[in-house]
Amino acid sequence: MSGPQTVEALFARFGPNYRWWVTLTALTGTISTILSSTIVVVAQPDIVGALGMGHEEGQLLSTGFLAANTGFMLLNAWAVERFGFRRTYAVSIAVFILASLLAGVATSTAVMVACRVAQGAAAGLLQPLSMQVIFLVFPAERRGTAMGLFSFGVVMAPAIGPALGGVLVDEFSWHAVFFLSLPTAALGLVMSFFFMPGRLATGPARGFDWLGCALLALAIGALLSGLTDGQHDGWNSDRVVGQLTLALLATLAFLTWQAMAPAPLMNLRVFRHGGFTAAALVAFIYGGAIFGSTYLLPLLTQVVQGYTPTRSGLIMMPGGLVVAFVFLMAGRMADFVPPWIPVCAGLAIFSLSCWLLSFIGTDTDFWELAIWILIGRIGLGLTMPNMNVGAMRALPPDLFGQGAGTINFFRMLGGAFGTNLIAVHLERRTQLHAENLGPLLDGGSSTIEARRLLENLYAQGGLPEVIRRDAAHEFMTRMVEAQAQMLGFRDAFLVVGVLCLVAVLPGLTLRQKPPGYLQR
Repeated sequence: MSGPQTVEALFARFGPNYRWWVTLTALTGTISTILSSTIVVVAQPDIVGALGMGHEEGQLLSTGFLAANTGFMLLNAWAVERFGFRRTYAVSIAVFILASLLAGVATSTAVMVACRVAQGAAAGLLQPLSMQVIFLVFPAERRGTAMGLFSFGVVMAPAIGPALGGVLVDEFSWHAVFFLSLPTAALGLVMSFFFMPGRLATGPARGFDWLGCALLALAIGALLSGLTDGQHDGWNSDRVVGQLTLALLATLAFLTWQAMAPAPLMNLRVFRHGGFTAAALVAFIYGGAIFGSTYLLPLLTQVVQGYTPTRSGLIMMPGGLVVAFVFLMAGRMADFVPPWIPVCAGLAIFSLSCWLLSFIGTDTDFWELAIWILIGRIGLGLTMPNMNVGAMRALPPDLFGQGAGTINFFRMLGGAFGTNLIAVHLERRTQLHAENLGPLLDGGSSTIEARRLLENLYAQGGLPEVIRRDAAHEFMTRMVEAQAQMLGFRDAFLVVGVLCLVAVLPGLTLRQKPPGYLQR
């Protein structure tokens, strides 16, 4: 179906409610694609085992998605200008559906990784498009409310993804997690033919920045590879040093070329506006916080608490449900309150949540932990709508397309960067704590007494005397390892909390007054 192409024609056909129909269309695609980025987290061990993946190949399931997602966000402005909203949205959704189907039936590592990269690319094109079309159809004084709905989709999906993934893995198999988003994705594809506008730009489209795209892909790929390989090959290994050096050189070359290119992927003019630059810094740290915490929480609950995948996912559900109301409130707030107030308050609340999680223990109650997580989701819910509105409000209308792609790029880049660094920090701190606790196994009256009690228990259980001592030592070694892991998680959450407090500083500069501020 072709249908009307211009926004004016679509408003004439569907009336004032058109803006809500196109927002619903955009959200349907956004939620479908973002859900796939987090729902695989709890299924990853099963996928790795079923396909016989090594550790590095398994890591590609997450880093490949994030890398493609991040890079393709900057292609959004060119794609929308060249093909229009409707074709860009429809092709992205179609690619996502095809990739999800193939991933669900994949039997080889190469196919699975390729499908995850394709899913990430589709998600990268759709998220900025959704923000851009919302700013296009809503008047300035109502964009905060609309952005609250958009943010609802962006963060609600990571909140409920692990829970849904855990249920599907336990009740069915890992294959099911790739099929969950297909109905909503198909619905979004159909709705796009009715409600998405076509190409709005007049005249010939600008050329594609092939060199910039290649440099960006090289920089992101080398960076994520270096961060992943550094955990295993050592940070001083020639391979890792070469990868990180290549990432740095490619980044510098990319930025230099973007300043010179006639049609850059990232228009550096957006950074001439201080409010946007501050919002981009907040978005980078925010991305690291939300994706880093989403990475840590399922591991924490399964490794330290011993939860099943389903229970591990369910503990995040209360926060996911409450955040829906927070987004609606925060979006409405953005129409009347300067962005810096809810942004800084949200970051501070999330820092409080991370500080509470730094006291996690094996005896922490389910609902106590759920409330700590819920507090953090409230903070994230306050931050994102106002961060996006503050960023876009700082730009002139002709830079909305570039601004939407860039702010989402920084959020996802922060997510990719932050997840890898948090994983590295968790491993190093766990190893350090294990080394510090190790000597306790070989000395001290309390250790000797604990070993004697264990040997007595094994004796009562009928274990032969010749293996009681080794069994007791092995048990205590596992206890030390578990304690070291718990302390490592505590340190990781503390780092995430400190980073969010640092983000308050650029958040304080988002002092633009909303259009409705003086009308109260």
